[in-house]
Order: sequence, then C-alpha cells, then structure tokens
Amino acid sequence: MNKKITGIVESVYLGGDVDDLSKDLCIGLQAELDGFVNDRHRSLQRECWEHDKQKEGTIRRNERQWSAVSVEELKTIEQGMNLSEPLRASSLGANLCFKGIPALSELPRGTILTFPSGAELMVEEYNPPCLDMGKKLAAIYSCRSGEPLSDTVFSDAAKFSRGLVGVIDVAGRINTGDAVTVEIYKPPLWLQRKTKAYNNQ
Repeated sequence: MNKKITGIVESVYLGGDVDDLSKDLCIGLQAELDGFVNDRHRSLQRECWEHDKQKEGTIRRNERQWSAVSVEELKTIEQGMNLSEPLRASSLGANLCFKGIPALSELPRGTILTFPSGAELMVEEYNPPCLDMGKKLAAIYSCRSGEPLSDTVFSDAAKFSRGLVGVIDVAGRINTGDAVTVEIYKPPLWLQRKTKAYNNQ
C-alpha cells in the first residue's frame, strides 16, 4: 500500500500573463481536466521551450497544468536568498501553496493529491528553478544586507525545493483551508523486480 500523508491548502492562485510570471491570490480553484479555469497554464497541450526534452517549438502534452510550492520550502528558499521579507508563493507563479507536507519537492511522479471535493491532481515532475524567475525575483525583492540580489541567487537557493508541476486527474473544487491527502507513489513489487532485471541487462 502506498504511503499517505495529510496537509493543508494554505493558499491558491490564478491568472498571470505571458509577461508576468506571478499569479493572483484567490479563494478557490475550479479544476477541469485541461487545467484550472481562468489560469494561463490551462491547456491539454503546450509549446516546448529551449530547455525542454523535445525540440523548441514542438507541440507536446501539457504536463504543467498546475504548479505547487510549500510554506516550509518557501522559508528555506527565503533564508537561502537572505531576503528582507517573506518569499510569496504568488511571486513564483504557483497555483497552490501547501502546509504540512514534508519535502514537497521530493514527491515522485505518480503521487496523487486528493481534495474534499473529489478533485485529484497527479504529480508529473520537480519544477526546477530558472534564470528568468531569478531575474524577476531579484528585481522585486531585497537582501537583508542591503546588497542587490544576483540573478542566480534564486537558482542556488531553490535547487532542491522549488516545488512541483503536474496534471489534473479528476475535476473538482479546491479551496483555501482544504485538507489534502497525499498518496505517495511507490511502484508495486512486481514492477520493481522487472525494473531491476531490465537495469541489470
């Protein structure tokens, strides 16, 4: 049986346009199978960019319908950047900010997040920090020392705690304050044996 833990939806966010990576605080999100209603990342497909697995410009399945961070990892990044004010989930363009989920960024692909409405989100992958986000944060935040933030300090501080992206498996409503059950994916024993045998070939 896969391990389950429970956290809380601390806050939720929507929107954002192409020129602004941030999102706006709201009360709740309506999850549909192609993404969150009124969110700029809502789509069944997307265009690949420079550092994607496929060639830039290729149209592929959208595995980034949502993004999430955690209160705990935001604090870690904030401390690593030595910021003079709290780092906000909205600044990172996240749709969801959770509380009480240890090492959110380490949840494996296939992990399922379930909400009281029946909505289910599936984790696709870790969301690595990028230089564009680093430049944006350096322009809007300040350092405790008074020195200007470098464009790369975010990438260094968020290397293992940037959060997750994924897809919507079951439609439903997600509200601030909701409990979220996290079913951590673990391959069944028969698949682990098959994978081990394949890797030993």
